[in-house]
Amino acid sequence: MRTSYLVCYDISDDKRLRKVFQTMRGYGDHLQFSIFECQLTASSARCRAELAAIINHREDQVLFVNLGPAEGRGDRVILALGKP
Repeated sequence: MRTSYLVCYDISDDKRLRKVFQTMRGYGDHLQFSIFECQLTASSARCRAELAAIINHREDQVLFVNLGPAEGRGDRVILALGKP
């Protein structure tokens, strides 16, 4: 079963920020500067492990927000204000 996640990150170092961004491109859709939407299964553990190896756990933060089952989300709408 696939689950949708909103993955948001705040990385204090530019080099680590680029590495996190490149890693996340392999897992989901880039929505905004530090926000991705991902549909993950068992790969979520692999994604978390890759990010954990990159970030500085004292300075950086990565949030995984569970949006629920990915199935049936084809009709979902993301509302935004301002620049797309």
